[in-house]
Amino acid sequence: MHVRRGDHVIVVSGNDKGKTGEVRALDRKRDRVIVDGVNIRWKHRKPTQQSPQGERVQLEFPIHVSNVMYYDADAGKGVRRRPGGES
Repeated sequence: MHVRRGDHVIVVSGNDKGKTGEVRALDRKRDRVIVDGVNIRWKHRKPTQQSPQGERVQLEFPIHVSNVMYYDADAGKGVRRRPGGES
């Protein structure tokens, strides 16, 4: 994978194109990443003893790793990083 947890990335395609955020989690098996503030969806929770009415919560869902690019704050855009190189 070309990104790591903690990297600042920009979304290059999809509904959230142009948004930036930090990579919170990786799923290497499915090639997916969870990025802060990107791909936010509503999740409906069933009623339980603690919340008898149920609830709706907003969660960040994973997106495919090919839809994100490492974000360089100095350049202000997405850049490609060479494996094993500096930066």
